[in-house]
Amino acid sequence: MIKSPARSLSTKLTLMSVLVSGVALLLACTGFFIYDQVTFRQSLVHTLSAQAQIIGSNSVSAVLFNDAQSATNTLAALKNSPNIDLAGILTADRVPFAKYSRDGEQAFVNLRTLSDTQIEGYWFGRIHVILLRKIIWQGKLVGYVYIRADLIEIDQRLRRYGLISLAVLLVSLTFALLFSSAFSRTIARPIVGLAQTARRVTLNRDYSVTVAPTRQGDELDGLIDSFNEMLKEIQLRENELQKAHRELEQRVAERTRDLVAANRELEAFSYSVSHDLRGPLDVVNGFTYMLLKNYAGQLDANAKESLQSIRAAAKRMSELIDDLLNLSRLSTSTMHREEIDLSAMAQAIMEELRRDAPGRQVEFVAPPNIQANADTRLMRILMDNLLRNAWKYTSHHDHARIEFGSEVKNGRTVYFVKDDGSGFDQRAADRLFQPFQRLHSAAEFSGNGIGLATVRRIIQRHGGEVWAEGVVEQGATFYFTVTPLPSTR
Repeated sequence: MIKSPARSLSTKLTLMSVLVSGVALLLACTGFFIYDQVTFRQSLVHTLSAQAQIIGSNSVSAVLFNDAQSATNTLAALKNSPNIDLAGILTADRVPFAKYSRDGEQAFVNLRTLSDTQIEGYWFGRIHVILLRKIIWQGKLVGYVYIRADLIEIDQRLRRYGLISLAVLLVSLTFALLFSSAFSRTIARPIVGLAQTARRVTLNRDYSVTVAPTRQGDELDGLIDSFNEMLKEIQLRENELQKAHRELEQRVAERTRDLVAANRELEAFSYSVSHDLRGPLDVVNGFTYMLLKNYAGQLDANAKESLQSIRAAAKRMSELIDDLLNLSRLSTSTMHREEIDLSAMAQAIMEELRRDAPGRQVEFVAPPNIQANADTRLMRILMDNLLRNAWKYTSHHDHARIEFGSEVKNGRTVYFVKDDGSGFDQRAADRLFQPFQRLHSAAEFSGNGIGLATVRRIIQRHGGEVWAEGVVEQGATFYFTVTPLPSTR
């Protein structure tokens, strides 16, 4: 597991060196081949041109006096050039006059036309090169010299050079492989050691290890020194972080114990207050009930009204105690979040309100399937408070409209409950969500100022926000958000 990176890095460096050397040699050999081919062809053409010029000069008299034998004798001198397999002299009308053939009778081929300004022309084929030169005497064209040479020598030279280049390439690559292997190991060994140390640090979280320097004073040595310094710095930071983590854990444990104790004391206090307050309230309710039942005939109207006021105040006090207890429980109850349909929940609450007050004309609007990831029980309390609030503050209107919906603002889903009721002064919006803070008198609208405080407490537990907008006698809109749970994917 540790050796494979060493082999891999050394192999890569060796292969890279060999590849670079091989490509350089191939390019050099290719350049040499091209240069040799070009120079050889130019030399061959130059030789053929000189021979054609000599033959043309020696054949002028033979062409003028129609002495074909003399022209043939002149061409016979070409037998000393083994690469020429066909030559001849043609008249100005391009009619064969004399011929030399190394392998017997052959016809002249590829007789191309020379322009008036051309004295000579040549053409390379796959296996032959053909040269055609004009014979000029006293400024007049009297004939042509035709020479064809094979390219066997070029093929032979290519084979020889190919074998020589292959041998040089193999020897060079062998030496390059040996030298690059030794050279790559001197580079790979420190890098592999660095990689192995980094892997051990990653797996074991042990920052106390170090990498041995190469002591060569090069860039690798500088890299290793920097890596060792980084490990020392990380070790120091790790120690400080662990110390801070232990202190934080201790503080969290202490705060948790204090919070648990405070919650228990708060619950005990709440229940104690509930029982201590309910006892006197029950006594007041009991005696006022007995007075109204047993002595109603002896009491005048003012006394009866006073007793009824006492009973109403005691009932309101009992409701207030229940609301306070419910508000305190919201901070300690266990939450279970899931996908819930707020639209269906809102429709069910509105049906309950309509059954309680069948004579009211209230239009309720709610798009279907508005979803939220939240605690069902707490969201039921929230929706009930908001919708009952809208129902209550539209009660002075003959026809009312209540709307529940959602919209996307700044990339997050915002839910809202909107009504066209009595509204409120926007300057007092911050007081709405404080316990016992009411913007309307009890004579106008009943209530104890706990409902919206409960709404805010529920939204806080869901990591969201709640706010309100309103205009006096033009309605109010309550907005809230719910922070979604982080994805588990």
